[in-house]
Amino acid sequence: MIGILIIAHGSFGEALVQNACHVLNKRPPQLDQLGVAAQDDPDELLPHARQVLSRIDDGEGALILTDVFGASPSNLAARLLEPGRVEGLAGVNLPMLLRALAYRGKGMEILLQRARDGGRDGVVNMLEQ
Repeated sequence: MIGILIIAHGSFGEALVQNACHVLNKRPPQLDQLGVAAQDDPDELLPHARQVLSRIDDGEGALILTDVFGASPSNLAARLLEPGRVEGLAGVNLPMLLRALAYRGKGMEILLQRARDGGRDGVVNMLEQ
């Protein structure tokens, strides 16, 4: 199963994990998060991020989800990417995470597509539905 690591600002990643646990009524395996605070030095976080990544990757790879592309969390995530093995998506939201959890047993290519689409499709103008 492909592991999922959320690297995000502050406690946003932990909130996503807690909400996914609430929706699924259990804590999914191989799911973890790393919060990046304003005062954190990304160079100092890199070894810890690698440790967390190795914990969630059972050999099938990992997907890193991050909040804002170009910000410190995504810059840290970018340093961990290995095409085909450790992939990353920015703009994480709860629909993206839930979709990633649902499709992580289907291979990296399908997982990337479904997670990205889940995040995008989760943004809805409620008055137009």
